[in-house]
Amino acid sequence: GEWKKRQLFRRLEAQVADGQTDEAARTATFLTSRIDKAAAKGVLHKNNAAHKKGRVAHTLARLSA
Repeated sequence: GEWKKRQLFRRLEAQVADGQTDEAARTATFLTSRIDKAAAKGVLHKNNAAHKKGRVAHTLARLSA
């Protein structure tokens, strides 16, 4: 459900904050696929899905910055 994605997103942000590159990359990949699946099912609007994936990518990008 939605709360699960929020939970994953918080985990991703915590991993990025800790500088856990591998874990964060894994979480991001998983999160992105979950978002894609939800969009494909029509649970999420595709623009909403794109927005969320952008946030995931943006959060992940802070690692290398």
